[in-house]
Amino acid sequence: MGNLIKGMAAIAGIAGVVALQWPRLQAQTAVRDIDPAAEAAAQVLQAEQLNLRKVSPSFGFDNLIADWTFLEFLQYFGDTPAREVTDYRLSGDFLEVIVAQDPYFTETYVFLTTATSFYAAQPETTVKLLTQSLEAMTPALPPDSYLLWRYKALDELLLLGDGQAAQRSFSQAADWAEQSPLPNAPQAAELSRNTANFLQQDPDSSQAQVSAWLQVWSSAVNDDIQQLAADRIRGLGFEVVVENDAVQLIPLAPDDAAAGNGGDSNSE
Repeated sequence: MGNLIKGMAAIAGIAGVVALQWPRLQAQTAVRDIDPAAEAAAQVLQAEQLNLRKVSPSFGFDNLIADWTFLEFLQYFGDTPAREVTDYRLSGDFLEVIVAQDPYFTETYVFLTTATSFYAAQPETTVKLLTQSLEAMTPALPPDSYLLWRYKALDELLLLGDGQAAQRSFSQAADWAEQSPLPNAPQAAELSRNTANFLQQDPDSSQAQVSAWLQVWSSAVNDDIQQLAADRIRGLGFEVVVENDAVQLIPLAPDDAAAGNGGDSNSE
């Protein structure tokens, strides 16, 4: 029972990291007039620039390119009026460029992975790029590399519903944290180990998934992402209902939930 409580607390703590980062990510910009056509064209241009950056040689300026890309991402993400007109779908492209140019730029990952998974609703992209980045790392280099295993586990558990993959990632996070020289690494190792043990006993994380997808639904800036989140929630057995400005989750009959689950495959 003690391990169960510790595991649940660890999961809640990791989910809390996401919630705490959202206000930091949502930097408000000054009120200005928005031209939807101009913003759409700007997003297309930004996508072309990022795609070019993915295939162009760096000529030894890898770190500089990664730094510049992150600054562009902050401007992109922080432009809330523009994102409300378009969306956050380029977040994964920013992350891909940084992973390719400087996978050790770990300070950026909490922002980029949250934006990609929760705002752009692309957790599969996040997991793929984190896996690629981890291939360039060791448990002690960089010292906080274990955090990437935790970010990966969060997406696997809360958004992808793969408790077994999350269990493996939390185990890896514990192993790497135990070899890290950082002063807070032992605590992270213990939390990750407890969570991995909890998931080994009970990989069913449906309630955690509902909570995570509800956050995606509430922060969606276009109908497609909000519908994706609603479909995932429906597949987990609940309907999102808004009454008097209050959001409620209504349990569905098993047949209705199964129908919802079948309707969202390959949505991303």
